[in-house]
Order: sequence, then C-alpha cells, then structure tokens
Amino acid sequence: MSSKQKDIEMSPVKGEGTSSKVPEVVPVNDEEDVIIGRFRKISSAKSMAATNGNIQYPTEIPKIDIDVESGLQFKVKESSETDKLLDVVTNGNIVQTKSPVTKSSFRDVEKPSRFKDQPSTTRFQMEDKQEDEEMSEESDGSGMDSDDPLTVNDTKYGKSFRHFTREALPRLDNYRNVLSLHAAPRPTLDELHNASLSRKPGQTLEKDMASPALATPHVKFGWIQGVLMRCLLNIWGVMLFLRLSWVVGQAGVAQAMLLILTTSVVTTITALSMSAISTNGVIKGGGTYYMISRSLGPEFGGSIGLIFSMANAVACAMYVVGFGESLITLIPESAYMVSKAWDQAIYGYITIVLLTGIVIVGMEWEAKAQVVLLIILLAAIGDVCIGTIIGPKSELEEAQGFIGYNMSILYSNMGPDYREFEGVEHNFFSVFSIFFPAATGILAGANISGDLKDPQKSIPKGTLLAILLTTISYMVIALLAGWSVLRDASGDLADLAAGTLTACRVNNTCKYGLHHSNDVIRLMSGFGPLIYGGCFAAALSSALASLVSAPKVFQALCQDKLYPYLEFFAKGYGSNNEPVRGYVLTFIIAIAIISIGGLNQIAPLISNFFLAAYALINFSTFHASLAKPVGWRPTFKLYNMWLSLLGAAVCVGIMFVVSWLTALVTIAALLALYLLVSYRKPDVNWGSTTQAQSYKTALSGVHTLNRVTEHVKNYRPQILVLTGFPGERPILTDFTYLLTKGLSLMLCGHIVQSQMSHRTREALTNRAYFWFSKRKIKSFYTVVDDVNFKDGASALIQASGLGKLKPNILMMGFKENWQTCDRQEIVDYVEVMHKALDVHMALAVLRVEGGQYTSEALDDDLQAYLQDMNTKDLSAFSRSMGDSYKGSKSTESLNTHSRGSSMSDVSLGSPDLRRVVSPDPAANKEKPAQKESKSLGELLRRGRSARRASSFTSVEQFTRRQSGTVDVWWLYDDGGLTLLLPYILSTRRAWSSCPLRVFTLANKNTELEIEERNMASLLSKFRIDYSALKMIADVTKKPKDSTLAYFDKLIAPFRTPDDNNDNMGITDADLLAARERTHRHLRLRELIAAQSAGARLVCVTQPMPRRRAVVPPPLYLAWLTALATAADRVLLVRGNHAAVLTFYS
Repeated sequence: MSSKQKDIEMSPVKGEGTSSKVPEVVPVNDEEDVIIGRFRKISSAKSMAATNGNIQYPTEIPKIDIDVESGLQFKVKESSETDKLLDVVTNGNIVQTKSPVTKSSFRDVEKPSRFKDQPSTTRFQMEDKQEDEEMSEESDGSGMDSDDPLTVNDTKYGKSFRHFTREALPRLDNYRNVLSLHAAPRPTLDELHNASLSRKPGQTLEKDMASPALATPHVKFGWIQGVLMRCLLNIWGVMLFLRLSWVVGQAGVAQAMLLILTTSVVTTITALSMSAISTNGVIKGGGTYYMISRSLGPEFGGSIGLIFSMANAVACAMYVVGFGESLITLIPESAYMVSKAWDQAIYGYITIVLLTGIVIVGMEWEAKAQVVLLIILLAAIGDVCIGTIIGPKSELEEAQGFIGYNMSILYSNMGPDYREFEGVEHNFFSVFSIFFPAATGILAGANISGDLKDPQKSIPKGTLLAILLTTISYMVIALLAGWSVLRDASGDLADLAAGTLTACRVNNTCKYGLHHSNDVIRLMSGFGPLIYGGCFAAALSSALASLVSAPKVFQALCQDKLYPYLEFFAKGYGSNNEPVRGYVLTFIIAIAIISIGGLNQIAPLISNFFLAAYALINFSTFHASLAKPVGWRPTFKLYNMWLSLLGAAVCVGIMFVVSWLTALVTIAALLALYLLVSYRKPDVNWGSTTQAQSYKTALSGVHTLNRVTEHVKNYRPQILVLTGFPGERPILTDFTYLLTKGLSLMLCGHIVQSQMSHRTREALTNRAYFWFSKRKIKSFYTVVDDVNFKDGASALIQASGLGKLKPNILMMGFKENWQTCDRQEIVDYVEVMHKALDVHMALAVLRVEGGQYTSEALDDDLQAYLQDMNTKDLSAFSRSMGDSYKGSKSTESLNTHSRGSSMSDVSLGSPDLRRVVSPDPAANKEKPAQKESKSLGELLRRGRSARRASSFTSVEQFTRRQSGTVDVWWLYDDGGLTLLLPYILSTRRAWSSCPLRVFTLANKNTELEIEERNMASLLSKFRIDYSALKMIADVTKKPKDSTLAYFDKLIAPFRTPDDNNDNMGITDADLLAARERTHRHLRLRELIAAQSAGARLVCVTQPMPRRRAVVPPPLYLAWLTALATAADRVLLVRGNHAAVLTFYS
C-alpha cells in the first residue's frame, strides 16, 4: 500500500452477508490503559464538580473536512508502520490493529453486544498520524474518554451524540446570558435551515468551541451564614438594647406589641414579595437594586438603588452612633476627652475606621467576625431572660426601677404614656419612626445576593426565618421590660425605703426607669458586662452589614451605567470583586452623618428611605402579577398580588405618617432620579414588567378600540406610505408625518422583489427605526420580500394594521419614469391604486419637482448597502446572507443582493430613475458586480446622523418654516379628504404661516355668486379657516393648442392602432371615448399653472382611476402627469367617498 488510496465509504457490515472473516478483537487488558481510563473518569468528575454540573466541552476540536451530515465516510491515507489507529485493508478484508482506548463521552452508552464483532465505521477523514495523536491527547484532557472494552474498537459508538448532528441538545448552558463564561449558544435558525451552510475545514460549531477559562472562584455563602445570620445581626441592632425599653415606656406593653407586630407585618409582606422576585430567575449582585431594576425597569431600579445605597450608608452611621452611646455610658465624666457629645463622635470615627478596614480586607474576615458577634448577641439576649427570672440583685437595682416580675407593674405599664423627650412630643407614629429602622435588616442577606451560593433558595428561607425569630425575641423582651421595670424611678435608696420611688415624676427629676434610662436592658440582665458586649456586638454587626450592603448595591448600580459620572465606583478589586472605592465613599458619608448627632435624629431620616425601598419591592411583585408576562414564574408561591399592593400602600402611608416632609423629600428625590434615567435612556433591556405592561396595555387598547363604533368626528388619517427605506425618500416620509404627527397611524412600506435573509431584514428594520428616532418621527416600518411591486403593495394594503388600527389612506410617490419604464410596471402601478380603492382606502400621490429619491441623508455604509441591494438584478441573488457560518457569526455581512421593489418613485431604485432625480452625478455610474460586504454589526454600531448640508434645502423643504400658500383644488366631493389634509397641514408649525386658498368648480356660470356663498357657508360650518375662495366656471373650455400638443407628446410612445392586440397601448378609440375628460384635465392644468404657480403646495382632487376596459393605464398616468406637473409641489388626493368632515357637534 505504497500509493494513496481513494476515499472509501464504509458502512456496518451485516453478519449474514459477508464472506470475509473478521479477526478477533484484541482485548484491552493492558494495566496502563486501565489506569488511564480511571484517571479520565476522575478528571471528568472533577471537571463537572468545578462547574456545578455544567458540561465542559473540549478546548479544541480536530478539523473535519466533510459535512457533518453528509454521511459516514472514511479517507484512507498512506499506510505506515507506525499507524496504530487505522485498519489495514488486505485482499478486501478489514483487519483491525490494536489501538489505544478510543474517545468517548460520559453521555455514551455501551454498544450492543450484537455489534461488537462487526467492523467499525467513522465519518472523519483522517489525514495523518499526527492529527490522530492530537485528537487522542485532546480527549485525554477533556475527561470524555471511556475505557469500556465494548467501545474500544468502534469509533461510531465511541463518539458522543453531538458529533452526529448540528442540533443542540437541551442544556442549561444554551440558556445562559451570552456574556456568561459558561454560555454555549445553540445553532441559529439560519445555520440549520439553510441547506448551503456547511462546516468548513478548520471551523467548529458553537457547541464545540472552547469554553473560556473559569474565573477564580471566590467565597460563596449558604442560607444560614449568608442570609439568616446577617438578617439576625442586622435586626438585633442597637434598638434592642438602647431603645426597646424606651418604646415600652412611651407606648406601653400593649401598643409596643402592636408596634412590633405592625413592623413585622410590613417586613413580612415585603419578604414574601422579595421571595417571589428572587425565585423568578437567577439573582446576581446588587440585591434590592437588582431585583427592582430587573422587575420594574432601570428607571425605578436606578432611583431606588441610589437612595437605598445612601440609606445603608446612613444606617451604618446610625449603628456606629448607637455603639458610641453604649460605650460612653461606661466612661465617667471625669475621663471625657472633650465632652460627652464629642467623645461619642470620636469613638464613632475610630469604630468606622476599624470596620472599613475589616471589609476592605475581604468578605472572609467579615463573615468570621459576624459569627463571633452573633454568639455574643445570643448570649446577651439569654442573659436578659435569665436576669429577669433572677430578679434584682441589690436594693440599688430596685431603686433604679428594676423590681422583678410584678403584675401591678405590668398592669400600670400596659397602657401608653407618651411624653416629651429630647424636646419632641411623641405619639405612636413618632415612636414607630424611631423603632422602625430595627426592622430594616431584612434586606441584609439580599443585598449580598452576588455572594450567595443559591440566592433563589437562600433569600426566602433565611429572611422569613429571621423575621420570625426576631419578632418573637422583640416581643418577649418588651413584655419582660414592661413586667419588671417601672416607668419612673429616682434611683435613691431612701425613696425606695420610703415607698416614694416614683415621686420624682412630679418635678421631672427621675433619672431611671423605662422613660429616662437607656441602661434598662443591662439592669434587667443577670450579668451586666455581657449586655455591653451584646450591645457592642449588635451595633458593630449591623454597622458591618450596612457597610457591606451599601457599596455592593452601589457597585451594581454603577456597573449598569444608569447615571453619569458614577462609573468610577464600578471597578472591583480582588477575587471577590470588592467595591473598595464604594467602601471609601460609604466611609466618608458615615463620617459626615456621625457628626450630626444621636440616634433619634438619624433614625427617622433613613426610615423613609427603607420604606420607599419596601414599597417598590411590594409594588414590583404586584406589577409582575398584574402584567402576567410569560416569564413571571416564581417558584415561591406563598405570595399574593393584592397583599403585595397592600404592603406597598402601607409603606407609603407610614412614610407620610412618620414625617410628611421627609416623605415628600424622598418621593421628590425618587422622581428626579427616575426622570434623569428616563431622559438618558440607557441602552439596557432587562425584560422588565414595565415592558410587559406596555404590551398588555397596548393590546387592551387595540381590543377596546375594536369595539368602538367609528364616527366622523373621530376620523384620523392613518397612512400607509410606500417609501421603500424611509431614509431614501425623506421628503415623502416627512410630508406623511406632518399629516399624522404621532396622533394617528403612519406605516412605511418597503417592497423588495428578491428574497431577503432574516438578518438583513432585522438590520434594515433597526436602521429604519434609528432613522425615525433621529428625525423624531413616530412611524412603523415593514418590509416584504420575494414579491413584485403589485403583489407586495397588495399584501401591505390588505394585511397592514390591527383591528381598527389600520391604514385608511395609501400614499405613494409619483411615478416619474412611467414613459421609459417597462409597460407592465405602469399596469402594476395603476393596479395598486385599484386595489386600494377595492378595499375602500383613500389615495394620495405626491409629486415634487426634482424627484424624491436621495441618499444624501444616509450614512455612507447604509447608503452603499442600499445602492448595492437596489442595483443588483435577481440573477445576482446567489445566496442569502448567512450561507457561511464564519461570515454569519463573525462579520454578519450584508450580502443580500436584490433590486428596488417599488414601481414608483416612492420605492424604486432603478439606475434610470436615479439618473432623473438624483442630485449626485456619481449615482449614474455603473456599480461593479462585486462589492465589498458591508457588516451588519458595523451598520448597527455606526448609528450616527451623517446628513450632508447640501441635502437640507431639498430634503427638508416640507419641515422648515416657509412662506407661501396652500392651494386646495377641491374639484369633486370625495368625502372631504381633499380639504381635510391641507387643513391638517396648515396646523403644523412649519406651515402655520401658509394660508389656505380654496378653488372649486361652479355648476353654472349664471349662479357663481350663489354657489360661492354656499361654499363659504359650508367651509364656515366645517370651521376651516381660509384666506380666499374662488369658483372656477370655465373648466369645460377647450385647452390651448400648446397644451394639446404637450399631451400628444406625453402619450406618443403608447399610441397603437385600433386593430393591435396590445392591451397596454392607447388607441384612437380610447382617446375618442375619453376626449371630454382629457380636455377637462388639460384645462385644469392650465388653470392650476395660472392660479397656483407660486403656491408652496397644491392639493388637487385626483381623477378616479378606471379599469382597463374604460381607461388604459398609460392614458390615466398621462392625466395624472398633466395635473401633477402644473406646479412644483402637487398632492393628488382621492378620498374613499366616506365623509371625513362634519359640521355637527
């Protein structure tokens, strides 16, 4: 076998039909092979474990030189002594050589025993030994091999199923975000549907492409350490040790219980709503901001994210102030450095510096610190319960108000006793505002959602359990305080002995008791120093949680680039992507807030911020349930949309009850931030429920509109305009928009005769809407392909719109080249008018001197692509875009070759037409047959408005303010559309200085004055302002000879003898039958030229098109030409003879 063999196509050999004897398979019992096989299994298991069970495909795939679906082929190369993988063909018998373990996959199944003695087949063309060895080495590292003896010698069954099809199996990686490291996009529809797509040498399918290297793993927390512990530590804050006893003194035991339950109801409803959101998809970093922004959109999410970050920064300062308050009580006044207030601030500064250092070091240290603090906090709470059972340990404690369990004390403390404290007269809601920040810790776990192993399970479980435990603990401690401590106590042992312990209330000299002392919880404890430790732990843990939450949320907000100048804080450091810059900013804010003052000044400030966040979380769940998008499928079912709405309303109500001024400031800040994001229109699409609700509202509106009976007073011109690509005919597009102006439907139709790929269609649609947005035009764009002009226009006329929201006017450009084009195009052009009238649509044809086609206002890349598409004939349409996998995915080339679709100036891009109307002489040059492909990705990225100054004079002649008149030649009563459209035009700013002049035909010359008065009365009743009214009496007069000669020249190319069978010509019989109408139209041409030569626009009632049996299409176009060329800018209008004007109210 010294010469190269030809390709041999091999298939499994049937056992019955073969006479050749297949040698026995050499068993694989080599010890080294077994060890390698075991090692591969272990590496495969490790690989899956490292990626959470996600399939990791080989980093490289050997080149395949044949189509993967073209069948099983085998290319035999030159044999050599070193060949170990190929079978030896000898005298027609296939002899298998001993080979190492073949490549397999953990998805492979064992080969059935009935095949084990049959020869193997493969569909790869093996070029040389080196390639085979590389394949073996690659499989070694992929963990996808098998040492199963049944698959050792059969490569067909040794290959995994993905090697035999382009289709992707349903896998998690196929549904990941395209930016995900594990993302494995499925083949596109074009790759599977287009038969010409083939796998080229050196090319790999997407699912075979190498996965990028995994990021360095970082710390992830479970539901206990990540959510439950954090929520407990944050809720059990300084309020538990410093303010709960004061709350009981002010509100009494009963109202304190009500206050705690009210807080718990709000937080529980919010937690249920948050659980529903967090289980409706993967939650990433950003916590509350991420959930709200992805649910309600960037406007709500951005505004609440910024305020929530600020609230957490302020809360961090509040907890540090609480720590300073508890610490200052241990220091005698003689040891103050400056004063009590300044010393408290100094200790706060030192504390915030140490806490910031801990979080900057890393989340691991912060988590370890949280565990220690939780143990101390639990011990302190247990100490309080044990201390109340033990009772007072000395008479001094009794003198300070701690009596122990006493029913009379409980009875006296049951009701409220609101008093003035620190200059403020308190009530239930003021006390509530001070206590409510104690419940803000429910978001501590959600705020670090990016650091959780499984946020979907951790957030609901940990948050709800934390609310239950803390609510019980708060209520128990409040009950114990009200049961064992007096509201007022002097602290004097003599008063205790005399039984006048509470007499100090009369002269306001009490220093102890629930009302006066922040040290009541320590007094109730069995071991006082442990309470200080618990207070310190509560303050520090809450401060630590807030210090972590604020930068994490703020970093996620900055990474989304919703606000300007904040991207600086988006950068993270280290393996955990720590927001160090955010930590520094939070530190600065905390330092500023610590300098303000005590807890009672700071607490109401952040209560409104947190209440606003809670309200939006609840509203997000309600809104998602109301909009009912298909993607709203939370796995957490214990929520109710109306309960969420109630929770949102309660939160807003509490905001105003606590402090209406602060609530207004909060809402104003939210509104300002919302408007800022709305104005900037960030380029994000998160599938928010706001989008879903927009669709639902629009659909409901269309259904409602469909049930509304039409009335002439509510008539709106809904226009289907055949513009082609709107940017190529900006004059026609702008003029149509002047009539609709966003108040009625405008639909730009584009007809392409050749087939267009999906990617090309999407590119044109995106650029069309981009062009609309740049010119501030509210319009829709639709393109139909693979049809001629007549069929495409017919499809648009019949299928456009939805219910009552469908076009009632067909707007076209005048066909300038009707004398030189193919005669079938003339017939098609007129047939489109017939089709519109058949479905009772009105007609409008616009002609502008110089034509309407221009590419001057387009970007160079889009202009080149459109010219390429318009100039290629159908024979050049060799392949649709996307034939090449590489081209379709990397360059996304716009290689669709087609030519202009419309047979009118509206959408025809033929070279002949451009020679007539194009202001650019270069447009007449012949384009080369082969053009460089334009990248669709480049088209979409280069979204700039590159209109040249030279095009403004012609392109914007309708949109700029100019002088002149609008002359209306209302010749026949078509329902009033000929009069209505110019009136609508006159209401626009650019046309407000152009008065209407009305010209109409008189019935009799002897009744001109009467008819003029009648017409004036009609216009007055229609409430249409006009500057002049003139009756035309001599329209039946014979036109001038020069006009007749002009008309004869128009129709000369179409004159045919009467006995000619040409159905597209004009015979003498046709001219004779239409002689009077022809003279009337020519006379109108003379009158318009004489009366309206200087008008800015002339609107004329369009002659009714007749079928071929009555008026030949060329003759009808000659009539239109005679009228349309009488002035520089002419609009021909023919209504559908249904009234569009009324004088009834």
